[in-house]
Amino acid sequence: MTNNPNRYFIINKPYKMVSQFVSPDNVRLLGDLEFDFPEGTHAVGRLDNNSEGLLILTTNKKVTVLLFQSEKPHKRKYLVQVEKVVNEERLNQLRTGIKIRVKGGGDYITTPCEVEIVEKPKDLYKRNHEFREDLPHTWLAITLTEGKYHQIRKMVSAVHHHCKRLIRISIEDLEIEDLQPGKVKEIEEETFFDKLKIDNWNVE
Repeated sequence: MTNNPNRYFIINKPYKMVSQFVSPDNVRLLGDLEFDFPEGTHAVGRLDNNSEGLLILTTNKKVTVLLFQSEKPHKRKYLVQVEKVVNEERLNQLRTGIKIRVKGGGDYITTPCEVEIVEKPKDLYKRNHEFREDLPHTWLAITLTEGKYHQIRKMVSAVHHHCKRLIRISIEDLEIEDLQPGKVKEIEEETFFDKLKIDNWNVE
């Protein structure tokens, strides 16, 4: 590692774990992972308790602003399993923008995004409470540049499909690859920002 004190990690957040180290609720926490994170480590961009996949952790307090609060949008890709078969009309509704209710009670039209039907990955790890494969369902790959509260769940619900599984697999070129649930990978600082396509990270 470099002499820079900041450190950068990705994890594959398991199902039924919250994206934080402290909670007043009786839930599984990031601190339950078998890894000794340095003091000051925090999650950047949360996944809800029922969602899985790529989560960034770092000691660098600037990352949240650089990644999720900058003027430049950053792509996030998800694998989404929904009940029933999704038809072309509903795919187009998801792609072109759809009305959802956002936190606070207002309506919001989602930004156009990339949505396609995909095959279930052959090497996708199993989890508890699997959806029965013999029931009609569809796997979608959805790529967004925004992240409203429970946005994907609300989007698929708006076209009458219930989300059964939600897995974030990448943020820009930073990918989860074959990292297994609950596992941690540390990344060099320059590689971390290069893969996230953030080019002003070392400016004070």
